[in-house]
Amino acid sequence: MKGDDGVQVIVYSSTGCSVCAKIKRDLGEWGVEFEERNVTENEAFFEELHARGIHSVPTVKVEDDTFVGYRPKALKQALTERGLLA
Repeated sequence: MKGDDGVQVIVYSSTGCSVCAKIKRDLGEWGVEFEERNVTENEAFFEELHARGIHSVPTVKVEDDTFVGYRPKALKQALTERGLLA
């Protein structure tokens, strides 16, 4: 999903992933809109990750940057640099 400023944030997650739930909760608390792509529910999303050599979730894509695993500090920095966080 693209925010008002056109920045797209995508969260690749899987069903039952507690760390995925945590990063989605963080993004919500930070007021960041995002598109969730659940790899358990949609095999095409699973294939998207694997085609890029990524084999784990959560994976968060912010424009051209990709964050694999729970990396809130790096993610916050990237969002701040793009004007999505104050």
